[in-house]
Amino acid sequence: MSCCATAVGTTVIADAAGQGLPSSEELWLASRALGNGLRQTDLSAPGVHCGACITTLETALRARPEVERARVNLSSRRVSIVWKEEVAGKRSDPAELVRAISERGYETHLFTPRGEEGDAVLKQLIRAVAVSGFAAANIMLLSVSVWSGADAATRDLFHWVSAMMAGPALIYAGRFFYQSAWNALRHGRTNMDVPIAIAVTLSYGMSLLETISHGTHAWFDATVTLLFFLLIGRTLDHMMRDRARSAISGLARLSPRGATVLHADGSREYRAIDEIKPGERLMIAAGERIPVDGRVVLGSSDLDRAVVSGESAPMPVTAGNIVEAGTLNLTGSLVLEATASARESFLAEIMGLMEAAEGGRARYRRIADRAAQYYSPVVHLLALLTFVGWMIIEGDARHAMLVAVAVLIITCPCALGLAVPVVQVVAAGRLFRGGVMVKDGSAMERLAEIDTVLFDKTGTLTVGRPWLVNAAEIAPDALAMAAALAVHSKHPIATAFQDAAPRVSPLEAEIREIPGAGIEVETPGGVYRLGSRNFATGGPGSGSGQSEAVLSVDRRELACFRFEDRLRPATASAIDQIGEMGLTVAILSGDRKPVVQALAEQLEIKDWKAELSPRDKLQVCADVSDSGRRALMVGDGINDAPALRAAHVSMAPATAADVGRQAADFVFMHQPLIAVPFAIATSRRAGRLIRQNFALAIGYNLIAVPIAILGYATPLVAAVAMSTSSLIVVANALRLNGLASSSADEGRWSAAATQPSGSGR
Repeated sequence: MSCCATAVGTTVIADAAGQGLPSSEELWLASRALGNGLRQTDLSAPGVHCGACITTLETALRARPEVERARVNLSSRRVSIVWKEEVAGKRSDPAELVRAISERGYETHLFTPRGEEGDAVLKQLIRAVAVSGFAAANIMLLSVSVWSGADAATRDLFHWVSAMMAGPALIYAGRFFYQSAWNALRHGRTNMDVPIAIAVTLSYGMSLLETISHGTHAWFDATVTLLFFLLIGRTLDHMMRDRARSAISGLARLSPRGATVLHADGSREYRAIDEIKPGERLMIAAGERIPVDGRVVLGSSDLDRAVVSGESAPMPVTAGNIVEAGTLNLTGSLVLEATASARESFLAEIMGLMEAAEGGRARYRRIADRAAQYYSPVVHLLALLTFVGWMIIEGDARHAMLVAVAVLIITCPCALGLAVPVVQVVAAGRLFRGGVMVKDGSAMERLAEIDTVLFDKTGTLTVGRPWLVNAAEIAPDALAMAAALAVHSKHPIATAFQDAAPRVSPLEAEIREIPGAGIEVETPGGVYRLGSRNFATGGPGSGSGQSEAVLSVDRRELACFRFEDRLRPATASAIDQIGEMGLTVAILSGDRKPVVQALAEQLEIKDWKAELSPRDKLQVCADVSDSGRRALMVGDGINDAPALRAAHVSMAPATAADVGRQAADFVFMHQPLIAVPFAIATSRRAGRLIRQNFALAIGYNLIAVPIAILGYATPLVAAVAMSTSSLIVVANALRLNGLASSSADEGRWSAAATQPSGSGR
């Protein structure tokens, strides 16, 4: 089986001369501005099939002065390039990036998530399997007659008939290998298909030579059957890869192809979602999916938000509510105002996270890629030495050539090349189905290594939706002022002020928010502060077990607001499972000591720290690292962002502040905290499967290569062995789904997720 063949059947729109490439204008329009003079362009390279391909493209792109970073995704054949708009005072030409890819012999075009390339290639593979299988069966029947003792004339006739059937079969069915091998060689490099193409050609050539010289034996049956098994292996590999990344395929299907746009004059127009711009109004009928993120301006309905929250219960929405792309409108028609384009929608963000998870450059992935990179020179040298050795021992060129051909085939490191990426794809899909998004494939490897879990409190252990419990004791003017300050913040306490105040009038003044402390504004009446007591008045906090926020003017206390929050669902169960994994659990919070202590006692967590600033949390993570431990930081706020970056690996809920989500390696979409032990367990299992795959791939070569060199494996046996090794590695990776779904822990996760919020012990 090959993992390095060109995707036959796709439209060839790029060549070494650069003809047919997307224009600079197209690439500028299709790129996305990232700020700071950077843009991102996503291209598709259908010919990418292994680690050597990835290394070739990434090296070529990173050599360009305008390229900031480049990443190639093996599963989706997606090439993501972040590049500078200007270099040395000159505007960059994105067409040069595309040309750099085409010069390496790879077709390329703009990436489209719903491309049908996979189905087209699969159909062609199946046809090739059918052709080679039909030819192999018929040639085998003729060979039986030859083996049965046919006379010389009949034998020669059957050999010529076999040659005429095998030739077209090799040309049609073997084009996957020949085109890929030629494409690599003419660009001055090799790949895994070069030795396969050489082996098949030599096998056919030797058989043809034997037929011309009226020889007794020919191997047309073995040649075509060899190709038949190689194609079966490749087809199954293609199908398994598609199955492994079914999560992303399912996400793509959640997005409709278009939506009805309402114009100001009352007319309607059905338009592709890529052409929908923020600010336009859309008509969404019952039963349709939301195409882009938007705000309801007219109508009411119930939405199925399972893709967002994991909750099956419909959520009612009315005018003013925010809706996300991919959610399903169930009951009534809605008019939305688009707030983001399709490529910047919630659904696109999730798909981007999934793509990033598959393309991560973890340590195991780098090892496998490096091994595959040195494969071709080593295997060619090994086959040559085998041929020379057998010539010295026996002097039989035919037998020496057959043994060398078997070595060329059996040593293909497809299994090694697939060992890591297939597990990453399956693990990312498994995590997605459990409501966890992975931003980097290497994060799963790091998560499997942790020995400590550090939790933020508000918004992480708790749902982050506190409510004001002493509103009746607060003067209306003080509550109004506090709400006017809080409207400028996204902190959970600030949101609670907005919910408690009947009317909120934002202050028209410069508001300053200090992460971990509070909000302040300078007015003609003095400097108002809202936040912790120390921040607002300079005094120590109270001994109450409730969260508090103090409103002050010029350090003089005006009101003390008290809040209560509730635990996330399944928090107690999640902490229990983390403890059972042998991990240390601690709480890092900026809240007051009495509040944090009460929560720690409720959850039976002995290690906790309170009244921490963002710098303090960062220092705790640094201390953990300095002590030789590896910590997972779980947090949600702006004040957690430095700690999330500094930790060995980090996780944030989807409700976290933007900066928190960007800093985290994982984002969990569902409300229950059970996502944390679920992600840890899945990452650990993925790590075990990767190590198993390495052992299988290396063990296969340690056993198979000496057998082939000693002449005990024919080319046909070598093809079967090589294909089987790759399929075993892929099948072993797919066990991750079965392990997770059938384990006792999975049942506990499902049961725990149904616990009511705030459940104690």
